[in-house]
Amino acid sequence: MPHIVVHVSGQPDPARNRRIVDAVAGLTESVLGKKPPVIAITLQYIPHDQWFIGARALSELGKNAFHLDISVTDETNTKAEKARFIQDIYASFSDILGELHECSYVHVIDARAAAYGYGGKTQEYRHQHA
Repeated sequence: MPHIVVHVSGQPDPARNRRIVDAVAGLTESVLGKKPPVIAITLQYIPHDQWFIGARALSELGKNAFHLDISVTDETNTKAEKARFIQDIYASFSDILGELHECSYVHVIDARAAAYGYGGKTQEYRHQHA
């Protein structure tokens, strides 16, 4: 765990996919302290002419963008860790995509342990049976 959903402007590219997944997984481990075997990432591309900021398409703005949602168990990360993660993710995507629009978002979703889990077990169950 955690589960990460990434939307990226543009067209799929295997080399870019690898850079994105490596950066996101690496920061999820190093900044948020999550274990690599349970980090799940889905990556979806949205064409520039279908992504709008301020009612203008990215194709018109000449920019790239991304949106990242990461679900983590509530109270397992500090405010400082989440702030650093958001900053470092933005910097990584800026390096990978270039011409990054400022309205690229990272959402760290603090999910209650009793309402979140994997493998058929909640995180609360895992905590109680550790």
